[in-house]
Amino acid sequence: MKKRLFLYLILMNSIFTANAKNIDVYPTNWWVGMKTNSIQLLIRSTENVFTSDNVSINYPGIRVLKTHQFLNKKYLAVDIQISSETIPGDVMIEVNQQGKKQKIKWSIYQRRAGNGTQYAQGVNSADFIDLIMVDRFSNGDTNNDQVKGMRDQSLDRNQMYDRHGGDLQGVINNLDYLQGLGVTTLWFTPIMENDMENRTEHGYAITNHYKIDGRYGGDEIYKKLSNDLHKRGMKLIFDAVYNHFGLYHFLEQDPPENDWVHRWSEYTQTNYREQPLYDPYACKSDQEKMSNGWFDKIMPDINQDNPYMSNFLIQNCIWHIETFGIDGVRLDTYTYNDLNFANRCNQAIMDEFPKITIFGEILVHGVVNQAYFEQNNIDTKFKSNLPSVVDFQSLYYGIIPALTQPFGWTDGVNKLYYTLSGDFLSKNPMQKILLLDNHDEPRFFSIVGENVEKQKMGFQWLLTCRGIPQLYYGSEVLSKGFKAPDGLVRSDFPGGWMGDTKNAFTGKGLTEDEKSTQDLVRKLGNFRKRSSAITTGKMMHYIPVEGLYVYFRYDEKQTIMCVMNTSDSEKEIDFEKYTERTNDFNSAKNVVTEQIFSSLERTTIPAMKMWVLELNK
Repeated sequence: MKKRLFLYLILMNSIFTANAKNIDVYPTNWWVGMKTNSIQLLIRSTENVFTSDNVSINYPGIRVLKTHQFLNKKYLAVDIQISSETIPGDVMIEVNQQGKKQKIKWSIYQRRAGNGTQYAQGVNSADFIDLIMVDRFSNGDTNNDQVKGMRDQSLDRNQMYDRHGGDLQGVINNLDYLQGLGVTTLWFTPIMENDMENRTEHGYAITNHYKIDGRYGGDEIYKKLSNDLHKRGMKLIFDAVYNHFGLYHFLEQDPPENDWVHRWSEYTQTNYREQPLYDPYACKSDQEKMSNGWFDKIMPDINQDNPYMSNFLIQNCIWHIETFGIDGVRLDTYTYNDLNFANRCNQAIMDEFPKITIFGEILVHGVVNQAYFEQNNIDTKFKSNLPSVVDFQSLYYGIIPALTQPFGWTDGVNKLYYTLSGDFLSKNPMQKILLLDNHDEPRFFSIVGENVEKQKMGFQWLLTCRGIPQLYYGSEVLSKGFKAPDGLVRSDFPGGWMGDTKNAFTGKGLTEDEKSTQDLVRKLGNFRKRSSAITTGKMMHYIPVEGLYVYFRYDEKQTIMCVMNTSDSEKEIDFEKYTERTNDFNSAKNVVTEQIFSSLERTTIPAMKMWVLELNK
């Protein structure tokens, strides 16, 4: 049987050596052995129309189930089913175009080695993520700084909104640094093609879902990076954008029909308010504006109620995971998506890759608001299946007020205590992504008034609290900037360009404060790799008293005591107050400074200081 199939494929390939010109198929390929074995092909001609929806595929194991022709006759949708007996090869798809039969070559591949066991591993509390804007990290290949034919030809590091030339080769060149810092996982802002006129450095205005931007090096270098990461035991996160795409995406410039994005009689922006989605008193017009309004004039809002658009997005995410060996998916602007679609998409990804991690950008204000959009313990009409979120609540209403506000009944570090106490609403608090800053938020160093000790306290909290810590590139060497405008928080990583006078990769030109902060992150980042208490243990915290906040990470093997003094005066630590966790221990070691406490009696912690203590018997 297999021998006959093999001979058939050779024959077919020799007959149809040329693909029809100016016709594209999405997804660009698929695989044998996938659980998702019924897919919808979107066939697009850039020139001639299809004269009928007649489509035939004469390939063993592949069956055409249904076809559909759109009002724009340059498009066809073809539902196919791929049997378990199908073998990899080139598939010839026959269509009718201006009275002639055209044959399109489309490929079906063998899955990546491991069939999802060596990738799609998921990201968990044992990991340490570094969020990187590739254009601003390191220029490893100057040949791709500008790509002929693309709209944005800018290249000026002195202009915050121009391209600066960072690429994936630059990331590969510096994997030793990242791994040495304790980082286990890389997350890039989107690196798919952004063929827009300007502001292409951030990546969120995608114009081709099936192509890695050539200015980052293209598909092959991204595959190499993924493979290099996995060889090191590291992981890769894909930033998926379902809510919108770039104005110059072909689905907007030449749409199959007019309802693939949300259309309004005049430009209508989202109201950026999530409350109408769950508010029992909300009006329908507010709900529609939130979900269907455009994020920006250059970013059309995708209509996920359109089943063809929905299939396009879901299949594309699965395609990315399998093509590039992705371990986790971050979902951009999650609250603006149609939530029923989001549930369907999440489920499709988790069905195909059971171990993978999915987390959403839930940029809202309030623990309850955030919990609504994730797997939760709340009895609501809509139930989200989103496993994890970026935990903006522990940032906005946690560590920021803890280090910037005076202590009070509801202020200062009490806000951090209150916020973490709200974890009972979530199914998976240990899966929340913790952060101090990111590409949309002010640099934490600026928020705390460029106070180095407060920055170090922030990092000690980030790397010891429950959840998955996420670093934003450059913050380990005190990068600063407020987001007015946002380009100020997206500065180049020092040392990523030839001729940089300061080099954070080697330490050249760094100040003592920058070095000591980087050393703290490196030391604690690597310590937590070996710490079962921090990576998989439980958490217990005590009500803050006069600015002193104490919490423990612990399991049967290890106990870590974290002491945060947020006041402007030294505070006494009486270990007897914490006997639920300190009992049976008689000494401690400061993980960062290596100071030894030979007894657990009373001691004093200086003002605005944090200790991470490993307790010993």
